[in-house]
Amino acid sequence: MNTLTMWKFDTPAGAEAALRTLERLQTLQLLDVDDASVVVWPVGTRRPCTYQAGPALGAPALSGAFWGLLFALLFLLPLVGVASPGGADGMARVGLSEDFLRCIRERVTAGTSALFLLTDDVVDLIREALAGASGDLVVSTLDREQEAALRDAFAAAETTAD
Repeated sequence: MNTLTMWKFDTPAGAEAALRTLERLQTLQLLDVDDASVVVWPVGTRRPCTYQAGPALGAPALSGAFWGLLFALLFLLPLVGVASPGGADGMARVGLSEDFLRCIRERVTAGTSALFLLTDDVVDLIREALAGASGDLVVSTLDREQEAALRDAFAAAETTAD
């Protein structure tokens, strides 16, 4: 079973520092990160900067389309008050409820950063690796069906876009 976790940090540089730590652990084969994405929200900017970091080794597990939709639902659409037809509903079908999205929106604000990880169930190992990094954890566990639906939905979207 895969777990989608979001680690919120109190500084704009916190998520990138945490990612470097996890990449070192993955290189040493002590941890396996399937995919990662970073949100950095500098003070004084209207929206955060986001990017897909992927795993340290190999191809990312999720498409850029997944991360793009997730970040649009989190940071763009709520600001302009536009509902995304099927967007939030589609995320709910793969285990990302509106409560999960709202929780992230409330925590990731200007002056903070966040690290989103798709991993096997290694939350305790990550928590140990990031001890002292003052990360706030939000977790959403995806069962195999939800993970497969997530991959299928975004693989189809990328095929259509090509």
